[in-house]
Amino acid sequence: MISLSDSLIENAPMNGHVPVLAEETLRLLDPQDGGLYLDCTFGGGGHTRMILDAADVTVVALDQDPEAVERAAAFEAEYGERFRFRRMNFVDLENLKEGPFDGILFDFGVSSFQLDQLDRGFSFRGEAPLDMRMNPETGISASDWLSTASRHELVVAIKVYGEEKNWRRIVDAILEARALSPLLTTKVLADLILSCTPARLRFASKIHPATKTFQGIRIAVNQELDVIERGLPAAFERLKPNGRLCVISFHSLEDRIAKRLFRRLAGRPEPGDHRPQDMREIKADLLTRRPEMASDTEIAANSRSRSAKLRALRKADTQ
Repeated sequence: MISLSDSLIENAPMNGHVPVLAEETLRLLDPQDGGLYLDCTFGGGGHTRMILDAADVTVVALDQDPEAVERAAAFEAEYGERFRFRRMNFVDLENLKEGPFDGILFDFGVSSFQLDQLDRGFSFRGEAPLDMRMNPETGISASDWLSTASRHELVVAIKVYGEEKNWRRIVDAILEARALSPLLTTKVLADLILSCTPARLRFASKIHPATKTFQGIRIAVNQELDVIERGLPAAFERLKPNGRLCVISFHSLEDRIAKRLFRRLAGRPEPGDHRPQDMREIKADLLTRRPEMASDTEIAANSRSRSAKLRALRKADTQ
């Protein structure tokens, strides 16, 4: 028997988005006929298609990337009124007209489409302008950010967001290099990072030495953690009673935000919270005590799933 995840991988376009933790997400979201669902991170549409094909539901999908509009048009042609696309960042959920929802899904991070398109500047597999914006029509590029960021901001991006062990040398190298000329391309930045990475670190990991620094800068440029901090509580408020919220994260800081919010909503103690249990309000039930993670089979077929963590909760019935 072919599993849902195997089918999605087999039928995905060569440059498309394979949804991670597909079977687990579908089980926890549990789409039901007649339901209204929200995909806050449309990307390549893998999870949206999965939900639409699972039951006779309507899905509203959000994405701030202008290039997602064309992909959404194909979904509109295929699914008709069952699919609605809204070009917006999920941090602006209060402006969304639809709702409340039976289920809401987040899949954080950069999409496969954005990684595969080298001129977006997310990848260092080729030379491209150092942009990294998920919405290239707003904010400042990574190149401009690197030109003006303080040392503290660079440390936060590279050490904290990127979790890069060699952060001191990389920060110093960026400060020295930008004093001479702007860092304009992905290759220039990647080569700079490579040049200040000791051999013992360069060969200690299978990933490129620039990977974590690129990740940290991307998170800083797009203010991703702040957007998540604001977007998740707003999404919970848009759920119907008994509605389900599923969150897929790829970074420990993303997962920590979801974990703490979910524990708070479930009336569970957080770090530093020593109140007795009867003083905590229970607004939701946890559907995952621990995050669900990809199987070895899925990781072998889709390496992006290796660091994915899925958490889910169900909003309490207020009636």
